[in-house]
Amino acid sequence: MKKLLFALPLLLVIACAQQEKASEPTNGFGPYEGQSVYLGDQATVEAFKNLDVAWGARDYETMKGMIQDGGMFVFEDGFTATTGQEFVDKIELEYQESLEKEQEWGWKTDYAFSVYPKGSEDPKALNQEGQWVNAQFTGTDGTYIEWYQMVDGKLKMWYQTKGNYVIPE
Repeated sequence: MKKLLFALPLLLVIACAQQEKASEPTNGFGPYEGQSVYLGDQATVEAFKNLDVAWGARDYETMKGMIQDGGMFVFEDGFTATTGQEFVDKIELEYQESLEKEQEWGWKTDYAFSVYPKGSEDPKALNQEGQWVNAQFTGTDGTYIEWYQMVDGKLKMWYQTKGNYVIPE
């Protein structure tokens, strides 16, 4: 009986540890075999928000410090940048074009959340590094949906899509 009393707490600890391990919530799947998608953390959303604030202020030095050179950054028009300098040069070009056309430059951030895929053993599954922020923006010229791969607080990959529909306020 004494052995059973000593074994019972040990069994409870093991059972709770197994339940804790299995309880990580997941939803969806990734493009690589074995991948699941998990909710990310607020720290990644905050890194995104810092980049968004610098972008809105056209603070290109701050932006370049938050962008990994050698990444892939795809704008909705098909232009692809691979360095922070190319990224901010494109933003400045778009800003100057909006001034020439006398169009308002800026946006309203509608939402942002962070997720991350994991679980694949495929060496091509580079999307498992860091976390991804999905964000939607409304501008005067349409609605933008963007994905930001943030690794250690820096942007590694980014792509942007645009719909011509402007969400009414």
